[in-house]
Amino acid sequence: MLTGATGFIGRRLQKALLVNDRQVSAVVKPSSSNKDQLLCGVHAMFADLSNTDKLASAIADCKAVIYCAGSVRGRNLEDFRAANIAGVRSVVDAMNQASLQIPLLLISSLAASRPRVSDYANSKFLGEREVIHHARFPWTIFRPPAVYGQGDKEMLPILKLARKGIVIPIGPAQQKLSLIHVDDLVAAMLAWLESWTDCREQIFSLDDGHSGGYDWREIAETASGGKYYSFKIPDALLFAAAKVNLLLSGLFGYSPMLSPGKARELIQPDWLCDNESLTQATGWSPVIDLENGLKKTFGNHEN
Repeated sequence: MLTGATGFIGRRLQKALLVNDRQVSAVVKPSSSNKDQLLCGVHAMFADLSNTDKLASAIADCKAVIYCAGSVRGRNLEDFRAANIAGVRSVVDAMNQASLQIPLLLISSLAASRPRVSDYANSKFLGEREVIHHARFPWTIFRPPAVYGQGDKEMLPILKLARKGIVIPIGPAQQKLSLIHVDDLVAAMLAWLESWTDCREQIFSLDDGHSGGYDWREIAETASGGKYYSFKIPDALLFAAAKVNLLLSGLFGYSPMLSPGKARELIQPDWLCDNESLTQATGWSPVIDLENGLKKTFGNHEN
């Protein structure tokens, strides 16, 4: 069973599961406007993540659960709670209720490693706690860094500018960032399905294998082919814009991406992962570096 199937990662996972002859059931909100994002062959189960009884009934016929649902935009912790915390708890309760020893893979975020940085980071951390403290079945947690690829809405604008030779580094001059292409992340999820017994009760970070992450010079040179202009946004200006955006989001009723918490995430000295433990447990290793990942992302067709 899959949650978040109509999201950026979930759509790629649907395709990969079907290609690998897996039967796929996806939980979709009855009110969702993204029903057309389910691929032919995926069985839709219409239920809210808060409906524990209905989830338990659906889980009874499943061999594994992958939780991809999540919110990345919000004004405060409550805006993230439904998908990042309460939804996780509902699925955990449903799996406990079903009394089956099937595994759960929670797709969290590297941000969960620093819960005090932002409400988003805290929501991911608290979602992990729901699994760790309440699950009575095998579980695994993935903490990917920034995920990019076709269909992405968060990293793609930054990479598009870099491809045009315009780089706007937001963090410190020596900031280091791990990245992962969505297809590598999906491949790791498929590897987990085959080897979950070796991943029980573990939290894994994973990236594209570029040791020590990328600095903005490497990102710029790779994306632009070597010719680029770099413009540093002062921290004071970044936080001022975040505060204004937070105010406007309250006035006009939208969920902001840029908030003071997000600004604090952006200026961290590093966000780094290490693949070693996941590779040892599953045999998976990434195959798409940034150069090839950008070729896949900006190709004329989806690979």
